[in-house]
Amino acid sequence: MKWFRNDQSLPPQDSKKIPAIALVGMPNVGKSVLFNALTSTYVTVSNYPGTTVEVSRGEMGLNGSLVRVIDTPGMYSLLPITEEEKVSRDLLFSEAINLVIHVVDAKNLGRMLPLTFQLIETGLPVLLAINMMDEAKQLGLQIKREHLQMELGVPVVTMAAALNLGLTELRERMWDYVNSNCLSRTY
Repeated sequence: MKWFRNDQSLPPQDSKKIPAIALVGMPNVGKSVLFNALTSTYVTVSNYPGTTVEVSRGEMGLNGSLVRVIDTPGMYSLLPITEEEKVSRDLLFSEAINLVIHVVDAKNLGRMLPLTFQLIETGLPVLLAINMMDEAKQLGLQIKREHLQMELGVPVVTMAAALNLGLTELRERMWDYVNSNCLSRTY
Protein backbone atom coordinates (compact mmCIF):
# COMPACT_ATOMS: atom_id res chain seq x y z
CA MET A 1 0.00 0.00 0.00
CA LYS A 2 1.29 3.47 -0.86
CA TRP A 3 0.61 6.73 0.91
CA PHE A 4 0.90 10.20 -0.53
CA ARG A 5 1.10 13.46 1.36
CA ASN A 6 -1.00 15.69 -0.89
CA ASP A 7 -2.97 13.51 -3.26
CA GLN A 8 -4.72 10.39 -1.97
CA SER A 9 -6.63 9.87 -5.22
CA LEU A 10 -3.77 9.14 -7.62
CA PRO A 11 -4.69 6.43 -10.11
CA PRO A 12 -2.62 3.25 -10.11
CA GLN A 13 0.01 3.24 -12.86
CA ASP A 14 2.09 0.55 -14.50
CA SER A 15 5.41 0.72 -12.62
CA LYS A 16 7.36 0.49 -15.90
CA LYS A 17 5.68 3.67 -17.15
CA ILE A 18 6.24 5.74 -14.00
CA PRO A 19 8.78 8.49 -14.73
CA ALA A 20 11.98 8.17 -12.68
CA ILE A 21 13.89 11.16 -11.34
CA ALA A 22 17.35 10.74 -9.81
CA LEU A 23 18.76 13.14 -7.24
CA VAL A 24 22.53 13.29 -7.61
CA GLY A 25 25.30 15.40 -6.15
CA MET A 26 28.21 15.51 -3.78
CA PRO A 27 27.78 14.40 -0.16
CA ASN A 28 26.18 16.91 2.24
CA VAL A 29 24.41 19.08 -0.33
CA GLY A 30 20.90 18.28 0.90
CA LYS A 31 19.87 15.46 -1.48
CA SER A 32 18.27 13.43 1.31
CA VAL A 33 16.51 16.49 2.75
CA LEU A 34 15.10 17.18 -0.71
CA PHE A 35 14.19 13.51 -1.18
CA ASN A 36 12.25 13.51 2.09
CA ALA A 37 10.50 16.78 1.19
CA LEU A 38 9.43 15.41 -2.21
CA THR A 39 8.43 11.87 -1.24
CA SER A 40 7.14 12.55 2.26
CA THR A 41 5.83 9.27 3.62
CA TYR A 42 6.52 6.50 1.12
CA VAL A 43 10.19 5.59 1.19
CA THR A 44 12.01 2.37 0.35
CA VAL A 45 15.67 2.07 1.28
CA SER A 46 17.50 -0.72 -0.48
CA ASN A 47 21.03 -1.92 -0.88
CA TYR A 48 22.31 -1.78 -4.43
CA PRO A 49 22.97 -5.35 -5.63
CA GLY A 50 26.40 -6.58 -4.63
CA THR A 51 27.15 -3.68 -2.29
CA THR A 52 26.23 -2.31 1.11
CA VAL A 53 25.62 1.16 -0.35
CA GLU A 54 22.03 2.29 0.19
CA VAL A 55 19.85 3.85 -2.47
CA SER A 56 16.58 5.42 -1.29
CA ARG A 57 13.54 5.18 -3.52
CA GLY A 58 10.19 6.83 -3.09
CA GLU A 59 7.22 8.07 -4.99
CA MET A 60 5.46 11.39 -5.12
CA GLY A 61 2.33 12.80 -6.64
CA LEU A 62 2.94 15.58 -9.12
CA ASN A 63 -0.19 17.27 -10.48
CA GLY A 64 -2.05 13.97 -10.47
CA SER A 65 0.81 11.92 -11.92
CA LEU A 66 2.93 9.44 -10.05
CA VAL A 67 6.70 10.05 -10.19
CA ARG A 68 9.46 7.82 -8.79
CA VAL A 69 12.29 9.64 -6.98
CA ILE A 70 15.69 8.02 -6.38
CA ASP A 71 18.18 9.45 -3.87
CA THR A 72 21.64 8.32 -4.99
CA PRO A 73 24.78 8.12 -2.85
CA GLY A 74 27.09 11.15 -2.97
CA MET A 75 29.38 11.47 -5.95
CA TYR A 76 32.04 13.93 -7.06
CA SER A 77 32.44 12.73 -10.63
CA LEU A 78 31.12 10.27 -13.19
CA LEU A 79 34.62 8.74 -13.05
CA PRO A 80 34.15 6.83 -9.79
CA ILE A 81 36.79 6.41 -7.12
CA THR A 82 34.58 5.13 -4.29
CA GLU A 83 31.94 2.40 -4.23
CA GLU A 84 29.28 5.05 -3.60
CA GLU A 85 30.25 6.94 -6.75
CA LYS A 86 30.25 3.73 -8.77
CA VAL A 87 26.76 2.84 -7.55
CA SER A 88 25.45 6.31 -8.43
CA ARG A 89 27.05 6.30 -11.88
CA ASP A 90 25.90 2.77 -12.67
CA LEU A 91 22.36 3.60 -11.56
CA LEU A 92 22.22 6.57 -13.95
CA PHE A 93 23.20 4.40 -16.91
CA SER A 94 21.53 1.08 -16.06
CA GLU A 95 18.08 2.28 -15.04
CA ALA A 96 15.55 4.21 -17.06
CA ILE A 97 16.23 7.63 -15.53
CA ASN A 98 14.15 10.32 -17.14
CA LEU A 99 15.43 13.39 -15.31
CA VAL A 100 18.57 14.02 -13.27
CA ILE A 101 18.29 16.71 -10.63
CA HIS A 102 21.82 17.75 -9.73
CA VAL A 103 21.68 19.15 -6.20
CA VAL A 104 24.55 21.50 -5.35
CA ASP A 105 25.55 23.65 -2.37
CA ALA A 106 25.23 27.34 -3.27
CA LYS A 107 28.25 28.17 -1.09
CA ASN A 108 30.51 25.90 -3.16
CA LEU A 109 28.97 26.22 -6.60
CA GLY A 110 32.25 26.56 -8.52
CA ARG A 111 33.56 23.33 -7.03
CA MET A 112 30.38 21.44 -7.92
CA LEU A 113 29.78 22.56 -11.51
CA PRO A 114 32.25 20.09 -13.09
CA LEU A 115 29.82 17.28 -12.26
CA THR A 116 27.02 19.36 -13.80
CA PHE A 117 29.02 19.55 -17.04
CA GLN A 118 29.64 15.79 -16.97
CA LEU A 119 25.93 15.09 -16.44
CA ILE A 120 24.95 17.40 -19.30
CA GLU A 121 27.46 15.66 -21.58
CA THR A 122 25.75 12.29 -20.96
CA GLY A 123 22.69 13.48 -22.84
CA LEU A 124 20.39 12.88 -19.88
CA PRO A 125 17.97 15.73 -19.16
CA VAL A 126 19.50 17.68 -16.26
CA LEU A 127 17.98 20.20 -13.88
CA LEU A 128 20.38 22.08 -11.61
CA ALA A 129 19.00 22.61 -8.08
CA ILE A 130 21.12 25.13 -6.19
CA ASN A 131 20.43 24.37 -2.53
CA MET A 132 21.33 26.15 0.72
CA MET A 133 20.63 29.58 -0.73
CA ASP A 134 19.85 30.83 2.78
CA GLU A 135 23.42 30.06 3.89
CA ALA A 136 24.89 31.60 0.73
CA LYS A 137 22.95 34.83 1.32
CA GLN A 138 24.24 34.97 4.91
CA LEU A 139 27.74 34.92 3.46
CA GLY A 140 26.85 37.67 0.99
CA LEU A 141 27.01 35.37 -2.04
CA GLN A 142 24.74 36.05 -4.99
CA ILE A 143 23.85 33.55 -7.68
CA LYS A 144 22.90 34.90 -11.11
CA ARG A 145 20.44 32.13 -11.84
CA GLU A 146 19.24 33.35 -15.24
CA HIS A 147 22.82 33.82 -16.47
CA LEU A 148 23.81 30.37 -15.21
CA GLN A 149 20.74 28.81 -16.81
CA MET A 150 21.56 30.45 -20.14
CA GLU A 151 25.24 29.39 -20.02
CA LEU A 152 24.50 25.78 -19.04
CA GLY A 153 21.44 25.34 -21.25
CA VAL A 154 19.54 23.54 -18.47
CA PRO A 155 16.86 24.70 -16.03
CA VAL A 156 18.21 26.13 -12.76
CA VAL A 157 16.23 26.36 -9.53
CA THR A 158 17.45 28.07 -6.35
CA MET A 159 16.20 26.77 -3.02
CA ALA A 160 16.73 26.03 0.64
CA ALA A 161 15.21 22.56 0.94
CA ALA A 162 15.58 22.40 4.74
CA LEU A 163 13.42 25.55 5.00
CA ASN A 164 10.98 24.40 2.29
CA LEU A 165 11.98 27.39 0.13
CA GLY A 166 12.03 26.98 -3.64
CA LEU A 167 10.37 23.56 -3.61
CA THR A 168 7.24 24.86 -5.33
CA GLU A 169 9.32 26.11 -8.26
CA LEU A 170 11.25 22.83 -8.33
CA ARG A 171 7.99 20.86 -8.54
CA GLU A 172 6.80 23.18 -11.32
CA ARG A 173 10.00 22.59 -13.29
CA MET A 174 9.67 18.84 -12.70
CA TRP A 175 6.08 19.08 -13.96
CA ASP A 176 7.33 20.86 -17.09
CA TYR A 177 9.22 17.63 -17.91
CA VAL A 178 6.23 15.39 -17.14
CA ASN A 179 3.75 17.62 -18.95
CA SER A 180 5.89 18.08 -22.06
CA ASN A 181 6.49 14.33 -22.31
CA CYS A 182 10.21 14.82 -21.67
CA LEU A 183 9.96 12.02 -19.13
CA SER A 184 8.47 9.56 -21.60
CA ARG A 185 11.88 9.22 -23.26
CA THR A 186 14.37 6.63 -22.06
CA TYR A 187 18.06 7.47 -22.34
